[in-house]
Formats: sequence, C-alpha cells, structure tokens
Amino acid sequence: MEFDKIKAEVKKIEQEMTRIDNDNYFEAVIADVRLEGLVAVLEGIFGAPVWPSDRKLPKDTEKLIKDAGGLKKGQTLYLLNNESGCSAFAMLWPWQNGERITVKISLIPKGGI
Repeated sequence: MEFDKIKAEVKKIEQEMTRIDNDNYFEAVIADVRLEGLVAVLEGIFGAPVWPSDRKLPKDTEKLIKDAGGLKKGQTLYLLNNESGCSAFAMLWPWQNGERITVKISLIPKGGI
C-alpha cells in the first residue's frame, strides 16, 4: 500500500489535532474513544502489532524507532515491509492522562529495514 493511501485511511478517524503531515511522515492526536477504530484501520493495513512483544526488535528496527522517539511500556508499533518496496511504520503513544493518543506514521527509506 502506498504511503498516501495509508495516511488517507488513518485520516478517516476523527482527529483532535494534526501535528505534521508531509510526504513521508504523519503525526496526529486522537481521543482515546477513537482508539478502537484506529486500531482496526492500522491492523487492516499493517497486520498485528510487532510491539509490545516478548521478543526483541531487530537492531535496525530499534534504531529507526529510536530516531522517531522510541518505544516505552504501553506504546504500540506496527510495521509494514512488502515486496512492492513500500515500507512504513505506525506507533501509538497513549498520553498519561488516558484521554488522548499520539499516532505517528512514517515511510521507511529504502534499505531502512
């Protein structure tokens, strides 16, 4: 799936704020009540999350995710690598107040993972 199509699907979920929206990165804030719909969209695109997991992420994935802010307990990572060369990730960062979630979606440069 092309990155623009991934963004378009995610944008169907009502957002409280769009922080960044460019050719290879999208970041927005959604209300927690929209999380179930967002997860359904992300799992339809990316499949099951790769984090949280009891398995370690590959080193190249860890570096990429670290560059995007890293992952902590309670956060979620989706990863898409496909034969068409389109690779992307999505991260969900719940806020401490439990009312909002930051969603980060990024195109992975060729050879990035």
